[in-house]
Amino acid sequence: MVITKKLSCGATVIMEKTDYVQSAALGIWIKAGAADEHDDVSGVSHYIEHMMFKGTESRTAKEIASDVDKIGGMFNAFTGKEATCYYIKTLSSNIYQGAEILLDMLLNSKFDTEEMDKERQVIFEEIKMVKDTPDDDVYDTISELVSSGNPLGRNILGTPESLLGIDRNKMLAYFNDKYARDSIVIAVAGNFDEDKIVEMFEGRLNKLRDKKVTETLELKPYKQSFDVKVRDIEQTHICLATPSVSLADERYYSFVLLNSIFGGSMSSRLFQNIREEKGLAYSVCSMNVFSSYWGFFSIYAGVAHEKVKDTIDAIKFELELLKNKGVTAEELAMAKEQVKSSYIFGLENINSRMFSIGKNELLLGKVFSPEEVLNGFDKVTQEDILNAASMVGNHSAYCGASVTGNDFDLEGMVKA
Repeated sequence: MVITKKLSCGATVIMEKTDYVQSAALGIWIKAGAADEHDDVSGVSHYIEHMMFKGTESRTAKEIASDVDKIGGMFNAFTGKEATCYYIKTLSSNIYQGAEILLDMLLNSKFDTEEMDKERQVIFEEIKMVKDTPDDDVYDTISELVSSGNPLGRNILGTPESLLGIDRNKMLAYFNDKYARDSIVIAVAGNFDEDKIVEMFEGRLNKLRDKKVTETLELKPYKQSFDVKVRDIEQTHICLATPSVSLADERYYSFVLLNSIFGGSMSSRLFQNIREEKGLAYSVCSMNVFSSYWGFFSIYAGVAHEKVKDTIDAIKFELELLKNKGVTAEELAMAKEQVKSSYIFGLENINSRMFSIGKNELLLGKVFSPEEVLNGFDKVTQEDILNAASMVGNHSAYCGASVTGNDFDLEGMVKA
């Protein structure tokens, strides 16, 4: 059973206890990410995440790592478009020490200027790594294009230019504005003492401001655009994308199932047509990207330079077929079993449970029970899939990005 408790300071603790395991996972979720940034501090959310590991008032960076090792823990963090999460997994008896380490990082990080300079260089290398990984680069590019200048289009890493402009004062100003008690969720899953967890966090977060500084969200209209980047590489990487629905939309379940049928598995239409039947690509898939208030549907393929047009034509064919004919009863039944199985498997992993309850509570203010989720998928009909397909089936409306060794007219191929 999931227990949610609002602390007197305004933060939320959400807990799901599983007595039969001997471990626990705890995450401190902050509702702050790339979408909260401005151009002059692009990448600051991710930069702060890195700096949290670089030393506190009472621990050096090495001592943070060794203290986690002493309790046999595994810890890390990640930054997204809407949230940042710091998390740890330990044996049940050690989760309270793990929580104390994360609290120390959250509340007492030094943001030392010398460490900031070193970590900035580390992130520069991370940016280079993405640029040297064409499938990552093309995905970042399509995310920016389909978002058309909206907050969710911001690159999580920022740019070398924006990072050079972030000094300690700018970082602290952003941290103080966004790391607020009303925008924090502590998520815990596994075997632990609920009362002890609540007691640990009750009163400890008062050092942070009470309410996050926010701005009015204005989503700009979708604007179709294209970008082809020519590099010295042996394969062409193509990504197409078009707006879809948000995480909170009632059509969410339909889009998850549509994706499974269209390009989310080895039995999917894209995989079977483009890889198995035509042999055009080693890797081809589709993917939903959901945020709390927006989303997009994307298609990726990695192909030989001379196979670009054939691959795009095959994608267009499958989109037209999906839009006009929908899916069969057999395809829908198979997708439901695949998606529900994946969901159930996730319930058996305490890290997955912590991520699920934390993200949903932070972004949606609600955690869905397994029964609600399974019922949501079961209720989807063929007509629901056809309605979802009407939103994403028009190939000529997609944005397009490519990282390739040979320049080509991507826009012309997509719109033709």
